[in-house]
Amino acid sequence: MRFGIRSRLFATAFGLIAVTMIVAYLAMRNELERLLLSNIRGDLHVRTALVALEVDSVDVARDDFAAWDALADRIGAKAKARVTLIRRDGVVIGDSEVPSDRLRTLQNHGSRPEVVAALAQGFGESARFSATVEHRTLYAAVPFGSGGRLAGVARVAVPLTQIDSAISKLTGIMLLGALAALAVAAVLSMAAAHLVSRTARSLIETAGRMAEGDLNARARVARSDEYGDLGRALDQLAQGLAQATVELRAERDRLSGIVRGMHEGVLLLDREGRIELFNPALREMLLLEETAQGMKPLEVVRHAELKELLDEARSSREDVTRELEITGLRPRRLMVRAARLPGQSEAVFAVFVDVTEMRRLESLRREFVANVSHELRTPIATICSAAETLVDAVERDPGAVAGFVQIIERNAVRLRDLIEDVLNLSRIESREFHLSREPLALEPVLGHIAAMFSHRARAKGIEIVSSSPGTVVAFADRRALEHVLTNLVDNATKYCGTGARVGLRAERSDGSVVVSVSDNGPGIEQRHLSRLFERFYRVDTGRSRELGGTGLGLAIVKHLVEAMNGEVRVESTLGQGTTFSFTLPEGGQTAAG
Repeated sequence: MRFGIRSRLFATAFGLIAVTMIVAYLAMRNELERLLLSNIRGDLHVRTALVALEVDSVDVARDDFAAWDALADRIGAKAKARVTLIRRDGVVIGDSEVPSDRLRTLQNHGSRPEVVAALAQGFGESARFSATVEHRTLYAAVPFGSGGRLAGVARVAVPLTQIDSAISKLTGIMLLGALAALAVAAVLSMAAAHLVSRTARSLIETAGRMAEGDLNARARVARSDEYGDLGRALDQLAQGLAQATVELRAERDRLSGIVRGMHEGVLLLDREGRIELFNPALREMLLLEETAQGMKPLEVVRHAELKELLDEARSSREDVTRELEITGLRPRRLMVRAARLPGQSEAVFAVFVDVTEMRRLESLRREFVANVSHELRTPIATICSAAETLVDAVERDPGAVAGFVQIIERNAVRLRDLIEDVLNLSRIESREFHLSREPLALEPVLGHIAAMFSHRARAKGIEIVSSSPGTVVAFADRRALEHVLTNLVDNATKYCGTGARVGLRAERSDGSVVVSVSDNGPGIEQRHLSRLFERFYRVDTGRSRELGGTGLGLAIVKHLVEAMNGEVRVESTLGQGTTFSFTLPEGGQTAAG
Protein backbone atom coordinates (compact mmCIF):
# COMPACT_ATOMS: atom_id res chain seq x y z
CA MET A 1 0.00 0.00 0.00
CA ARG A 2 1.40 3.37 -1.04
CA PHE A 3 1.19 6.31 1.38
CA GLY A 4 1.33 9.73 -0.21
CA ILE A 5 2.39 13.00 1.34
CA ARG A 6 -1.17 13.83 2.34
CA SER A 7 -1.64 10.53 4.12
CA ARG A 8 1.67 10.87 5.89
CA LEU A 9 1.00 14.45 6.99
CA PHE A 10 -2.45 13.50 8.26
CA ALA A 11 -1.08 10.44 10.04
CA THR A 12 1.63 12.58 11.61
CA ALA A 13 -0.86 15.23 12.75
CA PHE A 14 -3.23 12.56 14.03
CA GLY A 15 -0.47 10.86 15.96
CA LEU A 16 0.74 14.10 17.50
CA ILE A 17 -2.75 15.16 18.52
CA ALA A 18 -3.60 11.72 19.85
CA VAL A 19 -0.43 11.51 21.92
CA THR A 20 -0.92 15.07 23.18
CA MET A 21 -4.54 14.41 24.15
CA ILE A 22 -3.69 11.14 25.87
CA VAL A 23 -0.87 12.71 27.86
CA ALA A 24 -3.06 15.70 28.76
CA TYR A 25 -5.98 13.43 29.69
CA LEU A 26 -3.85 11.27 31.95
CA ALA A 27 -2.28 14.29 33.63
CA MET A 28 -5.63 16.06 34.14
CA ARG A 29 -7.34 12.90 35.29
CA ASN A 30 -4.72 12.20 37.91
CA GLU A 31 -4.76 15.82 39.09
CA LEU A 32 -8.57 15.94 39.15
CA GLU A 33 -8.77 12.67 41.02
CA ARG A 34 -6.20 13.88 43.49
CA LEU A 35 -8.00 17.19 44.12
CA LEU A 36 -11.43 15.58 44.47
CA LEU A 37 -10.10 12.85 46.69
CA SER A 38 -8.38 15.43 48.89
CA ASN A 39 -11.61 17.39 49.29
CA ILE A 40 -13.63 14.26 50.00
CA ARG A 41 -11.04 13.04 52.49
CA GLY A 42 -11.11 16.31 54.45
CA ASP A 43 -14.90 16.30 54.56
CA LEU A 44 -14.92 12.68 55.61
CA HIS A 45 -12.53 13.34 58.47
CA VAL A 46 -14.93 15.94 59.87
CA ARG A 47 -17.92 13.66 59.51
CA THR A 48 -16.10 10.79 61.14
CA ALA A 49 -15.19 12.93 64.18
CA LEU A 50 -18.79 14.11 64.58
CA VAL A 51 -20.08 10.53 64.33
CA ALA A 52 -17.63 9.42 67.02
CA LEU A 53 -18.77 12.19 69.37
CA GLU A 54 -22.41 11.27 68.92
CA VAL A 55 -21.75 7.57 69.45
CA ASP A 56 -19.79 8.34 72.61
CA SER A 57 -22.78 10.29 74.00
CA VAL A 58 -25.21 7.32 74.00
CA ASP A 59 -25.38 4.42 76.36
CA VAL A 60 -26.43 1.22 74.58
CA ALA A 61 -25.88 -2.35 75.65
CA ARG A 62 -23.02 -4.12 73.85
CA ASP A 63 -25.21 -6.90 72.44
CA ASP A 64 -28.23 -4.78 71.52
CA PHE A 65 -27.80 -5.01 67.79
CA ALA A 66 -31.14 -3.37 67.10
CA ALA A 67 -30.30 -0.30 69.14
CA TRP A 68 -26.87 0.02 67.61
CA ASP A 69 -28.29 -0.43 64.11
CA ALA A 70 -30.94 2.22 64.79
CA LEU A 71 -28.20 4.54 66.01
CA ALA A 72 -26.18 3.91 62.88
CA ASP A 73 -29.23 4.61 60.73
CA ARG A 74 -29.94 7.86 62.59
CA ILE A 75 -26.36 9.08 62.47
CA GLY A 76 -25.96 8.07 58.80
CA ALA A 77 -28.99 10.09 57.88
CA LYS A 78 -27.52 13.10 59.62
CA ALA A 79 -24.04 12.61 58.18
CA LYS A 80 -25.42 11.77 54.71
CA ALA A 81 -23.00 8.91 54.56
CA ARG A 82 -22.82 5.24 55.32
CA VAL A 83 -22.10 4.73 59.03
CA THR A 84 -20.88 1.38 60.32
CA LEU A 85 -20.46 0.61 64.01
CA ILE A 86 -17.98 -2.17 64.72
CA ARG A 87 -17.28 -3.77 68.07
CA ARG A 88 -13.75 -4.07 69.27
CA ASP A 89 -13.75 -7.76 68.28
CA GLY A 90 -14.64 -6.80 64.68
CA VAL A 91 -18.32 -7.74 64.76
CA VAL A 92 -20.56 -5.28 62.93
CA ILE A 93 -23.26 -4.18 65.38
CA GLY A 94 -24.81 -1.47 63.20
CA ASP A 95 -24.82 -0.28 59.58
CA SER A 96 -26.89 2.50 58.13
CA GLU A 97 -27.24 0.72 54.74
CA VAL A 98 -27.65 -2.86 55.98
CA PRO A 99 -30.90 -4.09 57.59
CA SER A 100 -30.52 -5.24 61.20
CA ASP A 101 -31.56 -8.79 60.36
CA ARG A 102 -28.59 -9.12 58.04
CA LEU A 103 -25.95 -7.75 60.38
CA ARG A 104 -25.06 -11.16 61.69
CA THR A 105 -24.35 -12.33 58.14
CA LEU A 106 -21.67 -9.70 57.55
CA GLN A 107 -18.05 -10.70 57.69
CA ASN A 108 -15.93 -9.79 60.63
CA HIS A 109 -14.45 -6.34 60.00
CA GLY A 110 -11.62 -6.66 62.50
CA SER A 111 -9.09 -7.08 59.65
CA ARG A 112 -10.20 -4.09 57.61
CA PRO A 113 -7.24 -1.70 57.15
CA GLU A 114 -9.08 1.34 58.45
CA VAL A 115 -10.35 -0.59 61.50
CA VAL A 116 -6.89 -1.91 62.31
CA ALA A 117 -5.42 1.58 61.98
CA ALA A 118 -8.15 3.19 64.10
CA LEU A 119 -7.67 0.69 66.92
CA ALA A 120 -3.92 1.08 66.77
CA GLN A 121 -3.48 4.77 66.02
CA GLY A 122 -6.83 6.40 66.79
CA PHE A 123 -7.68 7.01 63.11
CA GLY A 124 -7.78 4.88 60.02
CA GLU A 125 -8.48 5.46 56.33
CA SER A 126 -8.81 3.24 53.26
CA ALA A 127 -10.22 3.43 49.70
CA ARG A 128 -11.42 0.27 47.97
CA PHE A 129 -14.24 -1.41 46.12
CA SER A 130 -17.05 -2.37 48.43
CA ALA A 131 -18.70 -5.70 47.73
CA THR A 132 -21.64 -4.71 49.90
CA VAL A 133 -22.61 -1.56 47.97
CA GLU A 134 -20.77 -2.56 44.80
CA HIS A 135 -18.83 0.66 44.06
CA ARG A 136 -15.61 2.32 45.05
CA THR A 137 -15.75 3.70 48.55
CA LEU A 138 -13.55 5.83 50.85
CA TYR A 139 -13.54 4.66 54.46
CA ALA A 140 -12.52 6.60 57.58
CA ALA A 141 -12.62 5.07 61.10
CA VAL A 142 -12.15 6.33 64.69
CA PRO A 143 -12.51 4.48 68.00
CA PHE A 144 -15.40 5.16 70.38
CA GLY A 145 -16.17 4.26 74.05
CA SER A 146 -17.44 5.62 77.31
CA GLY A 147 -15.70 6.17 80.59
CA GLY A 148 -12.34 5.77 79.04
CA ARG A 149 -13.14 2.27 77.98
CA LEU A 150 -12.76 1.41 74.20
CA ALA A 151 -16.00 -0.07 72.94
CA GLY A 152 -15.43 -0.24 69.20
CA VAL A 153 -14.86 1.66 66.00
CA ALA A 154 -17.16 4.04 64.20
CA ARG A 155 -16.57 3.98 60.45
CA VAL A 156 -17.94 6.44 57.97
CA ALA A 157 -17.93 5.60 54.22
CA VAL A 158 -18.66 7.85 51.28
CA PRO A 159 -18.86 6.62 47.69
CA LEU A 160 -16.29 7.83 45.17
CA THR A 161 -18.83 7.88 42.35
CA GLN A 162 -18.55 11.65 42.06
CA ILE A 163 -14.88 11.22 41.22
CA ASP A 164 -15.74 8.62 38.60
CA SER A 165 -18.49 10.90 37.26
CA ALA A 166 -16.14 13.86 37.09
CA ILE A 167 -13.51 11.74 35.32
CA SER A 168 -16.18 10.46 32.91
CA LYS A 169 -17.19 14.03 32.10
CA LEU A 170 -13.54 14.95 31.68
CA THR A 171 -13.07 11.97 29.36
CA GLY A 172 -16.06 13.06 27.29
CA ILE A 173 -14.80 16.62 27.08
CA MET A 174 -11.31 15.43 26.13
CA LEU A 175 -12.78 13.07 23.52
CA LEU A 176 -14.84 15.85 21.97
CA GLY A 177 -11.78 18.11 22.02
CA ALA A 178 -9.69 15.38 20.41
CA LEU A 179 -12.25 14.86 17.67
CA ALA A 180 -12.43 18.58 17.03
CA ALA A 181 -8.64 18.80 16.99
CA LEU A 182 -8.42 15.86 14.63
CA ALA A 183 -10.96 17.47 12.31
CA VAL A 184 -8.99 20.69 12.32
CA ALA A 185 -5.76 18.70 11.85
CA ALA A 186 -7.29 16.83 8.92
CA VAL A 187 -8.29 20.06 7.20
CA LEU A 188 -4.98 21.76 7.91
CA SER A 189 -2.91 18.70 6.97
CA MET A 190 -4.83 18.29 3.72
CA ALA A 191 -4.30 21.95 2.92
CA ALA A 192 -0.62 21.73 3.82
CA ALA A 193 -0.30 18.45 1.92
CA HIS A 194 -1.89 20.04 -1.13
CA LEU A 195 0.59 22.90 -1.04
CA VAL A 196 3.54 20.58 -0.41
CA SER A 197 2.43 17.89 -2.84
CA ARG A 198 1.95 20.45 -5.60
CA THR A 199 5.67 21.21 -5.43
CA ALA A 200 6.46 17.51 -5.02
CA ARG A 201 4.34 16.63 -8.07
CA SER A 202 6.14 19.28 -10.07
CA LEU A 203 9.49 17.83 -9.03
CA ILE A 204 8.29 14.29 -9.83
CA GLU A 205 7.06 15.40 -13.26
CA THR A 206 10.39 17.11 -13.96
CA ALA A 207 12.35 14.03 -12.83
CA GLY A 208 10.12 11.82 -15.02
CA ARG A 209 10.80 13.98 -18.08
CA MET A 210 14.53 13.77 -17.33
CA ALA A 211 14.27 9.98 -17.02
CA GLU A 212 12.56 9.86 -20.44
CA GLY A 213 15.49 11.74 -21.98
CA ASP A 214 14.26 15.35 -21.90
CA LEU A 215 17.35 16.90 -20.32
CA ASN A 216 16.07 20.40 -21.09
CA ALA A 217 13.40 20.02 -18.40
CA ARG A 218 13.92 22.24 -15.33
CA ALA A 219 12.13 22.33 -11.96
CA ARG A 220 12.70 26.06 -11.37
CA VAL A 221 11.50 25.92 -7.73
CA ALA A 222 11.89 29.31 -6.06
CA ARG A 223 11.22 28.07 -2.53
CA SER A 224 13.84 28.37 0.20
CA ASP A 225 13.03 25.09 1.97
CA GLU A 226 14.15 21.52 1.33
CA TYR A 227 11.94 21.28 -1.77
CA GLY A 228 13.68 24.31 -3.17
CA ASP A 229 17.05 22.69 -2.48
CA LEU A 230 15.83 19.50 -4.16
CA GLY A 231 14.57 21.43 -7.19
CA ARG A 232 17.85 23.26 -7.60
CA ALA A 233 19.74 19.98 -7.20
CA LEU A 234 17.57 18.44 -9.97
CA ASP A 235 18.27 21.41 -12.24
CA GLN A 236 22.02 21.08 -11.63
CA LEU A 237 21.79 17.33 -12.27
CA ALA A 238 19.91 17.89 -15.54
CA GLN A 239 22.43 20.49 -16.66
CA GLY A 240 25.32 18.17 -15.83
CA LEU A 241 23.64 15.24 -17.57
CA ALA A 242 22.88 17.36 -20.63
CA GLN A 243 26.49 18.47 -20.88
CA ALA A 244 27.75 14.93 -20.30
CA THR A 245 25.31 13.62 -22.92
CA VAL A 246 26.51 16.16 -25.47
CA GLU A 247 30.11 15.20 -24.78
CA LEU A 248 29.31 11.49 -24.94
CA ARG A 249 27.43 11.91 -28.21
CA ALA A 250 30.32 13.89 -29.65
CA GLU A 251 32.74 11.22 -28.48
CA ARG A 252 30.47 8.50 -29.86
CA ASP A 253 30.18 10.25 -33.22
CA ARG A 254 33.92 10.82 -33.32
CA LEU A 255 34.65 7.15 -32.53
CA SER A 256 31.95 6.02 -34.95
CA GLY A 257 33.50 8.20 -37.66
CA ILE A 258 36.94 6.81 -36.92
CA VAL A 259 35.68 3.22 -36.99
CA ARG A 260 33.70 3.79 -40.18
CA GLY A 261 36.61 5.57 -41.85
CA MET A 262 39.16 2.90 -40.97
CA HIS A 263 40.57 0.80 -43.78
CA GLU A 264 40.98 -1.99 -41.25
CA GLY A 265 37.97 -4.14 -40.48
CA VAL A 266 36.55 -3.92 -36.96
CA LEU A 267 34.45 -6.63 -35.30
CA LEU A 268 32.92 -6.59 -31.82
CA LEU A 269 31.33 -9.68 -30.29
CA ASP A 270 29.14 -9.47 -27.19
CA ARG A 271 29.32 -11.81 -24.19
CA GLU A 272 27.21 -14.39 -25.98
CA GLY A 273 29.56 -14.43 -28.94
CA ARG A 274 27.15 -12.60 -31.28
CA ILE A 275 28.12 -9.81 -33.65
CA GLU A 276 27.43 -6.49 -31.94
CA LEU A 277 29.29 -4.13 -34.28
CA PHE A 278 31.21 -4.19 -37.54
CA ASN A 279 32.38 -1.39 -39.83
CA PRO A 280 32.04 -0.93 -43.63
CA ALA A 281 35.63 -2.08 -44.20
CA LEU A 282 34.90 -5.48 -42.63
CA ARG A 283 31.62 -5.72 -44.51
CA GLU A 284 33.55 -5.27 -47.76
CA MET A 285 36.29 -7.71 -46.75
CA LEU A 286 33.94 -10.53 -45.73
CA LEU A 287 30.94 -9.55 -47.92
CA LEU A 288 28.71 -9.23 -44.87
CA GLU A 289 25.06 -8.20 -44.97
CA GLU A 290 23.51 -5.61 -42.65
CA THR A 291 21.47 -8.45 -41.11
CA ALA A 292 24.68 -10.01 -39.77
CA GLN A 293 24.36 -7.98 -36.58
CA GLY A 294 23.13 -10.19 -33.76
CA MET A 295 24.25 -13.41 -35.46
CA LYS A 296 27.13 -15.76 -34.68
CA PRO A 297 30.28 -15.22 -36.81
CA LEU A 298 30.12 -18.78 -38.14
CA GLU A 299 26.57 -18.13 -39.39
CA VAL A 300 27.74 -15.35 -41.71
CA VAL A 301 31.32 -16.42 -42.49
CA ARG A 302 31.86 -20.13 -42.98
CA HIS A 303 35.46 -20.18 -41.82
CA ALA A 304 36.56 -22.64 -39.14
CA GLU A 305 39.93 -20.93 -38.50
CA LEU A 306 38.23 -17.60 -37.82
CA LYS A 307 35.88 -19.24 -35.32
CA GLU A 308 38.82 -20.95 -33.59
CA LEU A 309 40.70 -17.64 -33.39
CA LEU A 310 37.73 -15.80 -31.83
CA ASP A 311 37.08 -18.64 -29.37
CA GLU A 312 40.75 -18.65 -28.39
CA ALA A 313 40.69 -14.89 -27.84
CA ARG A 314 37.62 -15.24 -25.58
CA SER A 315 39.35 -17.84 -23.38
CA SER A 316 42.85 -16.33 -23.43
CA ARG A 317 44.26 -13.42 -21.44
CA GLU A 318 46.67 -12.55 -24.28
CA ASP A 319 45.98 -11.10 -27.72
CA VAL A 320 45.62 -13.67 -30.49
CA THR A 321 47.08 -12.83 -33.90
CA ARG A 322 46.80 -15.00 -36.99
CA GLU A 323 46.83 -14.64 -40.75
CA LEU A 324 43.80 -16.16 -42.45
CA GLU A 325 43.05 -16.90 -46.07
CA ILE A 326 39.46 -16.13 -47.09
CA THR A 327 38.16 -17.86 -50.19
CA GLY A 328 35.02 -17.19 -52.16
CA LEU A 329 33.97 -14.42 -54.52
CA ARG A 330 36.73 -12.11 -53.25
CA PRO A 331 39.70 -14.15 -52.04
CA ARG A 332 41.63 -12.30 -49.37
CA ARG A 333 44.49 -12.74 -46.97
CA LEU A 334 43.63 -11.09 -43.65
CA MET A 335 45.80 -10.45 -40.63
CA VAL A 336 43.46 -10.77 -37.63
CA ARG A 337 44.24 -9.58 -34.11
CA ALA A 338 41.63 -10.39 -31.47
CA ALA A 339 41.50 -9.76 -27.74
CA ARG A 340 39.03 -9.59 -24.87
CA LEU A 341 37.67 -6.16 -24.01
CA PRO A 342 38.96 -4.78 -20.68
CA GLY A 343 36.33 -5.21 -17.98
CA GLN A 344 34.21 -7.55 -20.12
CA SER A 345 35.55 -11.03 -19.69
CA GLU A 346 33.67 -12.60 -22.64
CA ALA A 347 33.35 -9.72 -25.12
CA VAL A 348 35.87 -9.89 -27.97
CA PHE A 349 37.24 -7.08 -30.13
CA ALA A 350 38.99 -8.02 -33.40
CA VAL A 351 40.81 -5.97 -36.03
CA PHE A 352 41.16 -7.28 -39.58
CA VAL A 353 43.94 -5.96 -41.82
CA ASP A 354 43.79 -6.83 -45.51
CA VAL A 355 47.33 -7.96 -46.38
CA THR A 356 46.37 -9.38 -49.80
CA GLU A 357 48.12 -6.60 -51.71
CA MET A 358 51.05 -6.66 -49.32
CA ARG A 359 51.55 -10.38 -49.83
CA ARG A 360 51.16 -9.94 -53.59
CA LEU A 361 53.77 -7.18 -53.56
CA GLU A 362 56.07 -9.32 -51.45
CA SER A 363 55.68 -12.11 -53.96
CA LEU A 364 56.34 -9.69 -56.83
CA ARG A 365 59.35 -8.31 -55.00
CA ARG A 366 60.80 -11.78 -54.51
CA GLU A 367 60.07 -12.61 -58.14
CA PHE A 368 61.50 -9.28 -59.25
CA VAL A 369 64.70 -9.78 -57.24
CA ALA A 370 65.03 -13.28 -58.60
CA ASN A 371 64.47 -12.09 -62.18
CA VAL A 372 66.87 -9.16 -61.82
CA SER A 373 69.47 -11.46 -60.33
CA HIS A 374 69.00 -13.87 -63.19
CA GLU A 375 69.09 -11.12 -65.83
CA LEU A 376 72.22 -9.56 -64.31
CA ARG A 377 73.99 -12.86 -63.92
CA THR A 378 74.04 -13.65 -67.65
CA PRO A 379 75.73 -10.45 -68.95
CA ILE A 380 78.06 -10.30 -65.97
CA ALA A 381 79.09 -13.92 -66.49
CA THR A 382 79.57 -13.27 -70.22
CA ILE A 383 81.67 -10.16 -69.56
CA CYS A 384 83.80 -11.98 -66.99
CA SER A 385 84.30 -14.95 -69.30
CA ALA A 386 85.17 -12.73 -72.30
CA ALA A 387 87.59 -10.68 -70.19
CA GLU A 388 89.39 -13.79 -68.95
CA THR A 389 89.60 -15.22 -72.48
CA LEU A 390 90.74 -11.83 -73.80
CA VAL A 391 93.85 -11.94 -71.60
CA ASP A 392 94.98 -15.19 -73.21
CA ALA A 393 93.86 -14.12 -76.71
CA VAL A 394 96.05 -11.01 -76.64
CA GLU A 395 99.14 -13.22 -76.70
CA ARG A 396 97.94 -16.32 -78.56
CA ASP A 397 95.36 -15.01 -81.07
CA PRO A 398 95.47 -11.22 -81.51
CA GLY A 399 92.90 -11.45 -84.31
CA ALA A 400 90.20 -12.70 -81.87
CA VAL A 401 90.62 -9.72 -79.55
CA ALA A 402 88.13 -7.58 -81.45
CA GLY A 403 85.44 -10.27 -81.16
CA PHE A 404 85.84 -10.55 -77.41
CA VAL A 405 85.81 -6.76 -77.03
CA GLN A 406 82.54 -6.66 -78.97
CA ILE A 407 81.09 -9.34 -76.65
CA ILE A 408 82.12 -7.30 -73.60
CA GLU A 409 80.71 -4.10 -75.11
CA ARG A 410 77.43 -5.71 -76.14
CA ASN A 411 76.83 -7.24 -72.71
CA ALA A 412 77.92 -4.06 -70.94
CA VAL A 413 75.33 -2.13 -72.95
CA ARG A 414 72.75 -4.77 -72.11
CA LEU A 415 73.73 -4.53 -68.44
CA ARG A 416 73.49 -0.74 -68.56
CA ASP A 417 70.05 -0.84 -70.22
CA LEU A 418 68.81 -3.35 -67.65
CA ILE A 419 70.03 -1.22 -64.74
CA GLU A 420 68.47 1.91 -66.24
CA ASP A 421 65.15 0.16 -66.77
CA VAL A 422 65.18 -1.21 -63.21
CA LEU A 423 65.93 2.26 -61.85
CA ASN A 424 63.26 3.87 -64.02
CA LEU A 425 60.65 1.31 -62.98
CA SER A 426 61.60 1.76 -59.32
CA ARG A 427 61.28 5.54 -59.59
CA ILE A 428 57.90 5.28 -61.30
CA GLU A 429 56.46 2.82 -58.78
CA SER A 430 57.75 4.82 -55.79
CA ARG A 431 56.28 8.03 -57.33
CA GLU A 432 59.72 9.62 -57.54
CA PHE A 433 59.18 10.08 -61.26
CA HIS A 434 57.41 13.44 -61.19
CA LEU A 435 55.15 14.29 -64.12
CA SER A 436 54.60 17.77 -65.45
CA ARG A 437 51.48 17.42 -67.58
CA GLU A 438 50.42 20.09 -69.99
CA PRO A 439 48.47 20.41 -73.24
CA LEU A 440 50.75 18.79 -75.81
CA ALA A 441 50.33 18.71 -79.60
CA LEU A 442 50.98 15.11 -80.69
CA GLU A 443 51.93 15.61 -84.35
CA PRO A 444 55.47 16.93 -83.63
CA VAL A 445 56.02 14.32 -80.88
CA LEU A 446 55.16 11.43 -83.20
CA GLY A 447 57.32 12.95 -85.96
CA HIS A 448 60.25 13.28 -83.57
CA ILE A 449 60.02 9.60 -82.50
CA ALA A 450 59.73 8.44 -86.12
CA ALA A 451 62.81 10.47 -87.08
CA MET A 452 64.77 9.12 -84.12
CA PHE A 453 64.29 5.50 -85.32
CA SER A 454 64.50 6.20 -89.07
CA HIS A 455 68.19 5.29 -89.41
CA ARG A 456 67.79 1.91 -87.63
CA ALA A 457 64.60 1.21 -89.57
CA ARG A 458 66.24 1.87 -92.97
CA ALA A 459 69.08 -0.45 -91.99
CA LYS A 460 66.57 -3.25 -91.49
CA GLY A 461 64.37 -2.28 -94.42
CA ILE A 462 61.51 -1.15 -92.19
CA GLU A 463 59.27 1.79 -93.02
CA ILE A 464 58.14 4.10 -90.18
CA VAL A 465 55.10 6.31 -90.79
CA SER A 466 53.47 8.80 -88.42
CA SER A 467 50.06 10.39 -88.88
CA SER A 468 48.15 12.78 -86.68
CA PRO A 469 45.85 15.71 -87.34
CA GLY A 470 47.53 18.90 -86.27
CA THR A 471 44.64 19.73 -83.95
CA VAL A 472 45.04 16.62 -81.75
CA VAL A 473 46.23 17.82 -78.34
CA ALA A 474 46.72 15.57 -75.32
CA PHE A 475 47.14 16.49 -71.69
CA ALA A 476 50.40 14.66 -70.93
CA ASP A 477 54.00 14.84 -69.77
CA ARG A 478 56.32 15.14 -72.83
CA ARG A 479 59.20 13.19 -71.35
CA ALA A 480 56.97 10.31 -70.20
CA LEU A 481 55.13 10.25 -73.53
CA GLU A 482 58.38 10.09 -75.48
CA HIS A 483 59.61 7.30 -73.19
CA VAL A 484 56.43 5.29 -73.86
CA LEU A 485 56.60 5.79 -77.62
CA THR A 486 60.32 5.03 -77.69
CA ASN A 487 59.77 1.65 -75.97
CA LEU A 488 56.89 0.70 -78.25
CA VAL A 489 58.63 1.74 -81.49
CA ASP A 490 61.89 0.07 -80.32
CA ASN A 491 60.03 -3.22 -79.77
CA ALA A 492 58.32 -2.94 -83.15
CA THR A 493 61.57 -2.38 -85.04
CA LYS A 494 63.31 -5.18 -83.11
CA TYR A 495 60.79 -7.92 -83.74
CA CYS A 496 59.53 -7.01 -87.24
CA GLY A 497 61.28 -8.57 -90.19
CA THR A 498 62.75 -6.87 -93.24
CA GLY A 499 60.22 -4.95 -95.29
CA ALA A 500 57.81 -4.46 -92.41
CA ARG A 501 55.88 -1.28 -91.80
CA VAL A 502 55.55 0.52 -88.42
CA GLY A 503 52.86 3.17 -88.00
CA LEU A 504 52.41 5.86 -85.31
CA ARG A 505 48.96 7.40 -85.11
CA ALA A 506 47.01 9.77 -82.80
CA GLU A 507 43.30 10.57 -83.00
CA ARG A 508 40.41 11.79 -80.89
CA SER A 509 37.89 9.32 -79.47
CA ASP A 510 35.02 10.06 -77.06
CA GLY A 511 36.65 13.00 -75.31
CA SER A 512 40.11 11.47 -75.09
CA VAL A 513 43.10 10.90 -77.35
CA VAL A 514 44.12 7.43 -78.59
CA VAL A 515 47.80 6.95 -79.55
CA SER A 516 48.76 3.70 -81.28
CA VAL A 517 51.94 2.01 -82.52
CA SER A 518 51.18 -0.76 -84.99
CA ASP A 519 53.22 -3.09 -87.19
CA ASN A 520 52.58 -5.81 -89.73
CA GLY A 521 55.13 -8.17 -88.22
CA PRO A 522 54.74 -11.80 -87.16
CA GLY A 523 52.20 -11.03 -84.40
CA ILE A 524 51.84 -12.54 -80.92
CA GLU A 525 49.85 -15.54 -79.78
CA GLN A 526 46.70 -14.74 -77.80
CA ARG A 527 47.89 -16.66 -74.72
CA HIS A 528 50.71 -14.17 -74.26
CA LEU A 529 48.73 -10.94 -74.60
CA SER A 530 47.40 -10.79 -71.01
CA ARG A 531 50.92 -11.05 -69.56
CA LEU A 532 52.90 -8.83 -71.89
CA PHE A 533 53.01 -5.95 -69.39
CA GLU A 534 54.39 -8.07 -66.55
CA ARG A 535 58.00 -7.54 -65.54
CA PHE A 536 60.54 -9.77 -67.27
CA TYR A 537 57.84 -11.57 -69.23
CA ARG A 538 59.07 -12.55 -72.69
CA VAL A 539 57.24 -14.24 -75.55
CA ASP A 540 60.51 -15.66 -76.88
CA THR A 541 63.16 -15.52 -74.14
CA GLY A 542 66.12 -16.47 -76.33
CA ARG A 543 65.30 -14.07 -79.12
CA SER A 544 64.53 -11.24 -76.74
CA ARG A 545 67.88 -11.50 -75.02
CA GLU A 546 69.62 -11.85 -78.35
CA LEU A 547 68.04 -8.58 -79.47
CA GLY A 548 68.98 -6.84 -76.22
CA GLY A 549 65.58 -6.67 -74.54
CA THR A 550 65.49 -6.27 -70.77
CA GLY A 551 61.94 -7.52 -70.20
CA LEU A 552 60.95 -4.31 -68.42
CA GLY A 553 60.04 -2.00 -71.28
CA LEU A 554 56.32 -2.79 -71.47
CA ALA A 555 56.00 -2.71 -67.65
CA ILE A 556 57.44 0.82 -67.74
CA VAL A 557 55.05 1.74 -70.55
CA LYS A 558 52.03 0.55 -68.52
CA HIS A 559 53.07 2.47 -65.38
CA LEU A 560 53.80 5.71 -67.27
CA VAL A 561 50.49 5.62 -69.18
CA GLU A 562 48.53 5.01 -65.98
CA ALA A 563 50.45 7.83 -64.27
CA MET A 564 49.08 10.13 -67.01
CA ASN A 565 45.51 8.89 -66.33
CA GLY A 566 45.49 6.68 -69.38
CA GLU A 567 45.03 3.04 -70.20
CA VAL A 568 47.20 0.79 -72.40
CA ARG A 569 46.10 -2.26 -74.36
CA VAL A 570 47.39 -4.59 -77.07
CA GLU A 571 45.80 -6.36 -80.02
CA SER A 572 47.59 -8.89 -82.16
CA THR A 573 46.94 -11.55 -84.80
CA LEU A 574 49.53 -14.14 -85.79
CA GLY A 575 50.96 -13.41 -89.22
CA GLN A 576 49.19 -10.03 -89.47
CA GLY A 577 50.91 -7.85 -86.92
CA THR A 578 50.47 -6.17 -83.54
CA THR A 579 48.98 -2.86 -82.32
CA PHE A 580 49.83 -1.28 -78.98
CA SER A 581 47.52 1.62 -78.12
CA PHE A 582 46.96 3.83 -75.12
CA THR A 583 44.61 6.64 -74.17
CA LEU A 584 45.39 10.10 -72.81
CA PRO A 585 43.14 12.92 -71.60
CA GLU A 586 42.39 15.39 -74.34
CA GLY A 587 44.29 18.67 -74.15
CA GLY A 588 42.70 21.26 -71.89
CA GLN A 589 41.26 18.67 -69.44
CA THR A 590 42.78 18.57 -65.98
CA ALA A 591 42.44 15.13 -64.53
CA ALA A 592 43.52 14.39 -61.00
CA GLY A 593 46.65 12.35 -60.88
